[in-house]
Amino acid sequence: MAAVSEAPGAVTAPAPEPDERGSLAISEHAVERLAARAVNEIDRVGGSAGRTLGISVGGEALDRSAKATARVAGGEVDLEVRLSLSYPAPVASTTERVRAHLRTRVEELTGMPVSRVDITVTALHDPAPVRRRIE
Repeated sequence: MAAVSEAPGAVTAPAPEPDERGSLAISEHAVERLAARAVNEIDRVGGSAGRTLGISVGGEALDRSAKATARVAGGEVDLEVRLSLSYPAPVASTTERVRAHLRTRVEELTGMPVSRVDITVTALHDPAPVRRRIE
C-alpha cells in the first residue's frame, strides 16, 4: 500500500488491517435516542410524559417523543419503551408494529440485535374533535 503525502514533509501511516482495528462502542444513551426516534416513525404513535420519582412530569401528547430505556449487554439490546397512542388505534396490533419496527431500525442503525422490547402504553388520545359549523 502506498503512503500518500498530505503536506511537504508529512508522512502518513498505512491504514491498519481489519483484524488490527479497534472496536466501536455505542452507549446505551445513544441507543435510547435512536429507539425514541424510531417510535416516532410510526403513524398514530406518540410520546409519553417524563417521570421523576414515579410521578409524571409534563404532558403526554402525540407530538412528543416516546421515552426509551436501553440495556446493552453481550452485544444485544433490551428496550423498554413508554408511548401513547391515538384512539381508536388497535393497541395490540399497533404495539406489535412498533416492536417489529424497533427491532429492525435499532439493529440497522447499531448493528446489534434487539433481544427484547417491552412497551408500556401510557395514554390513549382522542382524535381531533370535529368542529361543527352552526348556521
